[in-house]
Amino acid sequence: QVQLVESGGGLVQPGGSLSVSCAASGSIFGILTMGWYRQAPGKQREFLATITSGGTTNYADSVKGRFTISRDNAKNTAFLQMNNLKPEDTAVYTCNGVVSRIGMPGAERTYWGQGTQVTVSS
Repeated sequence: QVQLVESGGGLVQPGGSLSVSCAASGSIFGILTMGWYRQAPGKQREFLATITSGGTTNYADSVKGRFTISRDNAKNTAFLQMNNLKPEDTAVYTCNGVVSRIGMPGAERTYWGQGTQVTVSS
């Protein structure tokens, strides 16, 4: 009864920028941590960034300085602003959240979205 849905993916030129969003819905009391990951064909899922409910962030070295994670706690939504995009950034971008459900205090569970395609190409 908790869903995370990504949006905002698409085609962008090298050097361009794009922002993707992750909206969580359902019987949610709070989301401790939200994160972004990506997976390219034939490769393992790669960690990109996380952000806690208090705003503490963590980034992979590969995207540090180019990508920025943020969140709107009131809307249970996370964002990933991606700048100076490169062809190697092409992947399916997926979000997750460590969710506490209403009526189930202390029983956090990680939920995953289905992903949104980001393609960086001329």
